[in-house]
Amino acid sequence: MKTPQTVKALEELGRVQLSKSFFMREFLYSEIAQIENLSNIPENPELAIASGKNLCQKVLEPIQQQLGRITIRSAYRSPEVNAKGAEKNYNCAANESNYAKHIWDVRDANGYMGATACIIVTSFIPYYERTGDWTALAWWICDRIPDYAELTFFPKYAAFNISWHENPNYPKFIYSYVKDPHTNKNSGYLTKEGMSNFTGSHTEFYQEFVQGL
Repeated sequence: MKTPQTVKALEELGRVQLSKSFFMREFLYSEIAQIENLSNIPENPELAIASGKNLCQKVLEPIQQQLGRITIRSAYRSPEVNAKGAEKNYNCAANESNYAKHIWDVRDANGYMGATACIIVTSFIPYYERTGDWTALAWWICDRIPDYAELTFFPKYAAFNISWHENPNYPKFIYSYVKDPHTNKNSGYLTKEGMSNFTGSHTEFYQEFVQGL
């Protein structure tokens, strides 16, 4: 599949079904592209589709099946869009850091493909607004979604970046920009390889959230 150059071709790309519930079109919207008058269209559609299918089928679909509807906040970024986001400090990392992440259609430096989406789990909002505890959802994903590669949480609605990565030895981690109420600093790493809490069950941390569903 070539990079779409016509409305019809872009419509066809948007109609590609990535999983039971998700189609390519909903991952292509970008506020940066809208404001900066840029095209957020994959240069390598076949790689973007392959990466997106893995993300949707192995990570997003299982979350939605168990917790209900998820909302896509930000997902695929073309290299041009991501570069502009980094240049203007729109919370985008440099392209080299986003290959096989938000830039689905470029492999990383080691030749692996991957994909990232920023999502909101709608059913988690009431619990989060009541408790301020983003870790309940983080630990639930850690225990229940084995194919996630990394999680990064943000304050608004406990939205988070979630990634799938082809590398079976990818160093998983969970990080948060939600402020710690005691220090008023980013919460930082909840867990990563080498930390004592990286393995084992974390049911106690999300039991209240799950019971309230």
